[in-house]
Amino acid sequence: MFFNYAISALLTLFVVVDPVGLAPTFLAITHGLPRSARVNVAMRASLLAGAILIGSALVGDWLLATLGISLAAFRIAGGLLLFSIGSEMVLGVRIRREGQAAEEALEEQVRNIAAFPLAIPLLAGPGAITATVLLAGRADHNPLLLGLLIGCVAVVAAACFVAFFLAERIGRVLGLTGNIVLSRLLGVLLASLAVQYVVDGVRAILAS
Repeated sequence: MFFNYAISALLTLFVVVDPVGLAPTFLAITHGLPRSARVNVAMRASLLAGAILIGSALVGDWLLATLGISLAAFRIAGGLLLFSIGSEMVLGVRIRREGQAAEEALEEQVRNIAAFPLAIPLLAGPGAITATVLLAGRADHNPLLLGLLIGCVAVVAAACFVAFFLAERIGRVLGLTGNIVLSRLLGVLLASLAVQYVVDGVRAILAS
């Protein structure tokens, strides 16, 4: 029972979060940042996403119900925010502060990127939160199973950091032109994903 639950939870979270698939997106979003800042972003985003998913496992269902927020509404909001990032990437007008020498400005940018759009909604998005809440429901308040679920979340968060850390090597191979092309392409994909989030949220609301 415990082994099957752990395997099921781990595979589900890996598929939904998809750390390897998000590595190119991380590369595009952090384009222009120094290496130390990229590592910082990867660490912060992974830890924050892990904390959000652990919180979802423990109190996610109760919190959303208490606030009167449906997962469909959460999906629409995340889609709208993600669309703004995707459009800026496509048009090349993303806010960049590399020219500012102040360390505080760079630190603020690192925190902003790590929180949004990396941790939310790319890593800990509606799909990952929904999967975590459902897996927690399967645990049926069993502390051992909840412990296994939290361990699986920690493993996935660590995998995200490793995937993002290795993405820098991809950046060096692609070079400046490759990074620019990749940024535009992934911007289109992000915008498309954002629209799909909104469509799915609207469908869920209409169906209810």
